[in-house]
Amino acid sequence: MLSVLIPVYNYDIRALVNVLHEQLMSSQIEFEILCLDDYSEKSIRIINSEIDQLQNTSYKLSNENLGRVATRQALAEQATYEWLLFLDADVMPKLDHFISNYTSLLPSKFDAIYGGFAYKSQKPKDDYMLRWTYGSSNEQVLASVRNKTPYKIVISANFMIKKTVFLELNSQITQRGYGYDNVFGALLKSNQLKVHHIDNEVYHLGFEPNETYLHKIEQSVNTLLNLDSKKDLQTDNSLYNTYKTLKKLRLNYLFSFIYKSFKNRFKKNLLSSKPNIRLLQFYKLSYICYQDLNS
Repeated sequence: MLSVLIPVYNYDIRALVNVLHEQLMSSQIEFEILCLDDYSEKSIRIINSEIDQLQNTSYKLSNENLGRVATRQALAEQATYEWLLFLDADVMPKLDHFISNYTSLLPSKFDAIYGGFAYKSQKPKDDYMLRWTYGSSNEQVLASVRNKTPYKIVISANFMIKKTVFLELNSQITQRGYGYDNVFGALLKSNQLKVHHIDNEVYHLGFEPNETYLHKIEQSVNTLLNLDSKKDLQTDNSLYNTYKTLKKLRLNYLFSFIYKSFKNRFKKNLLSSKPNIRLLQFYKLSYICYQDLNS
């Protein structure tokens, strides 16, 4: 009835898989846990191979680094059941009834169900604060809020989706890199698929250094810009829609100039121990305008 799919890259997934396996066994439904390692370091592959001993669980290795989109596609193609539950490797269910919260919705008419993200209150080290601060303020959102604009906050680290729907939409994403969720959300909206959000969060445990995460943010903005070439796609992404408004008003030139003139000052704050998230949003907006005019 349920295929749990976990793409893996350089992360120890043993604790996550054991928690999921225990809940799945208690649920008494037909299930499988499929993990595909996207060419991790040998030491990670060795320790993660332990999960192969669990019932209905497999840990397979890729012969090359495929990237997030292709790894998810490969997992979905291998899956046995109609419903797929995707989880990132660096998460942990918040609730003891995490699996049952999803399985209770298997008979529903929804096409995709998103559980949400959570962050523990304990702050990380100073040079990891950007990811934690942004996530705590922008990704930790109640389902009642997310359901008002269901295509806006679609986090692929924790969602259940029909296999046929995922294979159709994911195959339309050809680029590699960061920011895949924004494109997937646009595809869900453009195809008028039924998306529902529930309060069934996972804790995000894997934090990157500030500089690494800021680079990923820039990659996600570049991915978002690709929507310009897909005229038939609709999106609820606030950054993209604001950028399009600025472009119509020709204010994108001003924001591009601001990025070019002040990017180093912006980065000084964003890479500090107390990053300003409003400044981060302004940084992203000025960056997307600059990239559009200079790429």
